[in-house]
Amino acid sequence: MAFCSVQWFGESIGKATGMYVLLPEGRGPFPVLYLLHGLSDDHTIWQRRTSIERYAANLPLIIAMPDGHRSFYCNDPRPGGCAYEDHIVRDVVGFVDRTFPTLARCTARAVAGLSMGGYGAVMLALRHPDVFGTACAHSAAFDFAHRRGEGRADINALADVLPPGSYDCFALAEAHARGGAPLALRFDCGTEDPLLEGNRRFHEHLDRLRVPHVYAERRGGHTWDYWDAHVRQTLSFVLRHVRAD
Repeated sequence: MAFCSVQWFGESIGKATGMYVLLPEGRGPFPVLYLLHGLSDDHTIWQRRTSIERYAANLPLIIAMPDGHRSFYCNDPRPGGCAYEDHIVRDVVGFVDRTFPTLARCTARAVAGLSMGGYGAVMLALRHPDVFGTACAHSAAFDFAHRRGEGRADINALADVLPPGSYDCFALAEAHARGGAPLALRFDCGTEDPLLEGNRRFHEHLDRLRVPHVYAERRGGHTWDYWDAHVRQTLSFVLRHVRAD
């Protein structure tokens, strides 16, 4: 497996940015997992705080870890705000497809993440079924853009300026249930995690909508010990659902 550190200019955000990529042995082409970070981190964090490279060492899967700043992977409409949704689905996916031996189609692309990145993974998959066919989340911040006015002021400031419903995973799931493209969806949360109730609400919402998904609760908190343990389940789920044919 090769480890690649990429620095390039993101057209959608108008600035230089970085990304780590794990590239399997062989000629490919390979499916791709886009692995997103949380609010307080950057594109280096999965490599630094988990054993993701060791877990993926023998898998026929490219893993791309882009930087999403503190954007919740949304297009920020405020003056000076950056379009990180466009950055992921256009700049990052486009760059990876141009540069590496990928299977460049939605059925061979997955997106996953933790906390802010868990929300971002599910939101992006629901908004862009033409880009991603599989989504996974750990300890996802599903209440972002849904339960406005709760929590941190800086997060609310971003949520409050977004178009109503456009980035709300609960509303997006309702639209998906009315006839969206097939999506393989899995998420989990620790039983001591402060985001647990939001994950339970989203799971119950999907059940009411009859949207197929896998949900699990495991012992643990909002910690790297938990995410390092359970990212292996994401890798297994992704490999079962991405199509290499």
